[in-house]
Amino acid sequence: MTQAELGQRVGLTRQTIAVIEQGRYSPSLEMAFRIADVFGKRLDEVFHWNPGGTAPEQGR
Repeated sequence: MTQAELGQRVGLTRQTIAVIEQGRYSPSLEMAFRIADVFGKRLDEVFHWNPGGTAPEQGR
């Protein structure tokens, strides 16, 4: 699925999806649930909270 396709399904732009993937933007809780739902996953299977605020680990 492309960033544009995911954005269309959840009501965001491709650019917003890109910055979420890069860890530079945290979506609202509602949007995070919508994104997880698109993939048929639980929220914690898609998003990982990083309390230190550093970049997310690669390969997750």
